[in-house]
This record gives sequence, structure tokens and C-alpha cells, in this order.
Amino acid sequence: MMIREFDNVLLATLRNARHVAVLTGAGVSAESGIPTFRDAQTGLWARFRAEDLATPEAFERDPKLVWDWYAWRREIVAKAAPNAGHAALARLAGLVPRLTLVTQNVDGLHQQAGSRDVIELHGNIHRSKCARENLVIDSWQDVKDSPPRCPRCGALLRPDVVWFGEMLPAAALEQAEAAAHSCDVFLSVGTSAAVYPAAHLPLTARDAGATVVEVNKDPTRISGAVTYSLRGASGEILPRLFAVAWPM
Repeated sequence: MMIREFDNVLLATLRNARHVAVLTGAGVSAESGIPTFRDAQTGLWARFRAEDLATPEAFERDPKLVWDWYAWRREIVAKAAPNAGHAALARLAGLVPRLTLVTQNVDGLHQQAGSRDVIELHGNIHRSKCARENLVIDSWQDVKDSPPRCPRCGALLRPDVVWFGEMLPAAALEQAEAAAHSCDVFLSVGTSAAVYPAAHLPLTARDAGATVVEVNKDPTRISGAVTYSLRGASGEILPRLFAVAWPM
């Protein structure tokens, strides 16, 4: 389906939806210049595998290395701005009776674009938490040769993101699954649908009777199972789709 050609049934389904659920992935952030997880291995970090820097074992083995890598990634994220895809999803909240926005991204760009109550499945790179008590810490004293320490208990702080081998936040996953079960329309945007358990959400929605729309530059493993597969950048497709569905 071409970017500017949308099925009339799809447009009517969007307009009549009572509850739209959205899952966004790295492709949305990539349009803002944020490298995907594995593409971030450049320069000083090219000799490391991303998986070797994003596990509890890596942090236990070399906490400063892991902390420094995430500090470098935070600098990249801090320079990025929301793109037209983020803005379109923020606008969508005012067009439908109910919107649930779920993201696998950790950059906070949806919130910067104006989206509220974003469900963050993989955490947020701007936050830090106590490695022992798992509590988010708002402020700390920087230490030169190691990660800062928790002002409550003295344990090391770590990024508040989900690492390989860790469970997703239970409350966030429960909210996302509930939305997939109850929505009329499910948008899978900029995600390869390869990372579980988030990858099962579009299919959960489909099995519950929702219209599932995939927006992605490339085919994914769920492309053949969705109702509509729209090829292209979310920053191009979403604004046009919503403009046609809800003309001013």
C-alpha cells in the first residue's frame, strides 16, 4: 500500500474506534537520529557487543564500563528531538475516545512530544535506580571512578532500563496486555516484532478481534498476520494517515 493511499475501511475503522492501542519500537526513535540498540556500537564502543553491556552480569563485572556506556547513550538521546511520528501519536490522543501508548523505547521522546501516561516496557534511560533496592533515585552525588551510589543504602546506582535476562516491569506489561485485549485498533509502529514479550501484543490484539495495522520500513515476522501493513517511515505515514482519517 502506498503511503498516500489508505483503504477506506481502514479510515472508517480508525474514525469509529473506541480504543486504539499503539506499540512503538526503535524505528520511531531512529527517525530522530537515535541509533538502534546494536547500531550504537560505534567509536570507542565498537569493540563491545551491546549484549555484553546490558546485562546484570556485565554490571556486576564492570559497573563503571556499563555506567559510562549508558552515560554516552544519554548524551545522544539528550540531543534528539521528537519527530513527526511522535507528534502524530500525541495528536491521536485527542482524536479517539481512548488511546493506550506502549513503547519499547527508553528515550522519553513520546513524553517530550506531548503524550501522557506512556507505558514504558523497557524503562527510561534518563532515570537511575538503586541496584539493590530497585527504587528510582532522583538525585545523587557523582563519583569519578565508579557509578554513583544510592543515597539511601549506599549501593551502586544503575540505569532504570530492562537488561537482557531481566523481567519487564510487571505493572507495565499487565497494562499493555490489557490494552491489546480490549482495543478496537492496534498500531504496531517501527518495531521489528522480534523482541518478546512485546512482540506478541499485536497478535494478542488480532486474536481478540482488533484491526492490526503495522507501520514499518521493512517487512517483519508479523507482516503476513496483520490486517494492514503500511511500508514507510512512521514520521511520513502516521501524520498523513491521521490527516486523511480526521480531515480538519
